[in-house]
Amino acid sequence: MKKDENKPKNAQVDADYSLEAVPESARKGFWNMFFVMLGFTFFSASMSVGAKLGNGLDLSGFFWACLIGGVILSAYCGILAYIGSETGMTMDLLCRRTFGEKGSYLSSAILGFTQIGWFGVGVAMFSIPAAQLMGVNEWALTIIAGLLMTATAATGMKALEIVSYISVPLIVILGMYSMITATSEGGGLTAIFAQSAGGITLMTGIGYVIGSFISGGTATPNFIRFAKNSKIAVWTTVIAFFLGNTLMFCFGAVGGAFTGKDDIFYVMIAQGLAIPALIVLGANIWTTNNNALYTGGLAISNVSGVRMKFTTWIAGIVGTALAIWLYWNFVGWLNILNCALPPIGAIVILDFLKNRKKFAADGQTAAVNWFNIAGIVLGAAVANTLHWGIAALNAMIVAAICFFVGELLRKDR
Repeated sequence: MKKDENKPKNAQVDADYSLEAVPESARKGFWNMFFVMLGFTFFSASMSVGAKLGNGLDLSGFFWACLIGGVILSAYCGILAYIGSETGMTMDLLCRRTFGEKGSYLSSAILGFTQIGWFGVGVAMFSIPAAQLMGVNEWALTIIAGLLMTATAATGMKALEIVSYISVPLIVILGMYSMITATSEGGGLTAIFAQSAGGITLMTGIGYVIGSFISGGTATPNFIRFAKNSKIAVWTTVIAFFLGNTLMFCFGAVGGAFTGKDDIFYVMIAQGLAIPALIVLGANIWTTNNNALYTGGLAISNVSGVRMKFTTWIAGIVGTALAIWLYWNFVGWLNILNCALPPIGAIVILDFLKNRKKFAADGQTAAVNWFNIAGIVLGAAVANTLHWGIAALNAMIVAAICFFVGELLRKDR
């Protein structure tokens, strides 16, 4: 094995174990992990997706889209949670075993670039409307917000827990108030959804639910590797992704269907909740942005060998500098990159289930696994070009085929 993920690379203490497996002494309990994962899934963009669902589906369609899409998303992330807790490894270290030491540079580049991009989008998602509302310079607010978010992300898991403890209850209170108000004033849920239903199909709605967070969900091992055991890891992840995402969709869908708006910030302004929205959505974006930047820092660590405390600052500065441009110009490109993340997760899952010894402490790491690399590239290509079905699932199916072809050919040799 060329690198041992279970031994520190230098004498410096790294409380986040960015380059090695998390030891048993650093593992955390249910509530610590639950709030981190729930804070991860409580994302304003998911509420905006919910608003689109509310404006395009009737109540029955919305229910089935959330249920079917939520089950698929939770199952995918739950399996990754099990792998992360069993090995104690980050997604990037898992990718070393699956794609090879050098091959993992591609998966880390996709993971890091995408999450740094979404960090920048998230910063601007808060700073631009907030600057308009407060009458301040949007660049100044963007820089301040970006650096503050970066500071907490660079602090590591402890800061992620603290920010989540604060933001999760706040967003639940605001979201419930927004939803109850809209339901009361709109004559009930059925009446609210009926006034705007028909814009999208159920299959499209399911695709929205899965696609809303499957890219972020691929990074699940980065956070859940700190869980004391696999039972805690799986349950906190499944509950967070199913309950958390569904709540975000409900908050956005009811308000969106009632007001006819797709952007959750403007939905809440239309409901007279401008100041609470500014505070709570800011905290809400902060939690998910911390997780995204944490993932970006770990990805750079895998390629560079530098501890994540430093690489997270690099990622945060880059994301902040590009935030406004990313917000207005880059979301489409980020969506293309997102199609490359489900194949990464799918191949890691299959490789772990079939070649579990490879992920042990003394497992061997190849230089490059070309068939698994091909699974990423071809899976992403199919997801972006095939206009049928659900893009993320199409990508994972193609990736799985590439994986099994590679396994068969290696067995024949």
